[in-house]
Formats: sequence, C-alpha cells, structure tokens
Amino acid sequence: MKRIDAMVRPNCLDAVKHSLVSISVEGMTVAEVRGFGRQKSHTEVSLGTEYAVDFVAKLMVTILATDDRVPSILEAIAQGARTGKMGDGKIFVTPVDEVVRIRNGAHGGAAI
Repeated sequence: MKRIDAMVRPNCLDAVKHSLVSISVEGMTVAEVRGFGRQKSHTEVSLGTEYAVDFVAKLMVTILATDDRVPSILEAIAQGARTGKMGDGKIFVTPVDEVVRIRNGAHGGAAI
C-alpha cells in the first residue's frame, strides 16, 4: 500500500477531484497547507499597505491506494493539477505498513 500526498493549487481541486472520480478513486482527504519552494515569496497590497507573503497557500490531497493503483492515480492528479506554470505542486508517494478501519477492524487493502 502507498500514501499519496499531492500539493496542488486551491483552484485546481475540482479538476483533481473530477480526474480521480473518473478512475474510481473512492476517497481522499484535503487539508489547507502553506509553504514555499522555487515559487518563492511575493508581495501583495492590502488596504494600501504592501506586505510580503512568505508562504503560498496550497491544498494537500492525501489518498491511500494499493500498489497497482498508484500509477493511474498519479496521472489523474497531474492531469487535474497541471497548468504548465511554476507552482503547480508536487506529488509524494510513501509506503504504508498497515491500515485499519476502526468501524469493523478490517486490515490492509480491505480497509482502504
């Protein structure tokens, strides 16, 4: 099993969700996150005052999947999130040793 974490632009969430639903992904978790990378900080003006924005707002989409589903999920996320501009985000894939569904005690792939 794998955990897939994708950092995407907030305005791309609907497209990412649509792409994932189209390949029958049944669940995901979304969290608001802030960070910086090559995109760096920028300045904004609010009420006549200029200030630096050091961290850029992103959404983190997390999905648990069996190993065989990972390539299609990665492609679906990239398809929904890609604008071709700096700041489109990144996808991280990490191994998951165990998953347990609390409601019924199912383990492993059955718990996803």
